[in-house]
This record gives sequence, structure tokens and C-alpha cells, in this order.
Amino acid sequence: MRLYPEDELYKEMSFISYYFHWSEDSVLALEHRERRKWCSEISGINASLNPSKEKKEKSILDMKPGKYNFGG
Repeated sequence: MRLYPEDELYKEMSFISYYFHWSEDSVLALEHRERRKWCSEISGINASLNPSKEKKEKSILDMKPGKYNFGG
């Protein structure tokens, strides 16, 4: 059995919580596939609201592991 990488889980949780203001418990209760779907939907909303070629808002699905440091 392969476990989902902890850092990826935290990125997804942070992304959903930031945009939807859902609690940690609510986000953790989501199945992996459902959590990824919500991340995709949020990214789509960002893209439609910011249709810039510069892409100021990145999709969480495009983020490379270890590229972003969320710790102080």
C-alpha cells in the first residue's frame, strides 16, 4: 500500500482551506480524489478570474513538490 505524500496533502489542504475557508477536519474528511477535484475546481476559478498570460495565480496541480516553502 502506497501512502500519499504528507507534503502534498498539506498543500492541498492549505489550498482548499485558503479559498473556501473550510476547517481542517472538513478537508481531511475528503477522499483523495474528491480533494484533488476541489483543487482543480479552485484552480479553474482562478484561471477564469485572472485570464492573464502571466498566470499570477498558479494551479496547485502545477506545483512541483518541494518548490514552495510554506513554513516561516
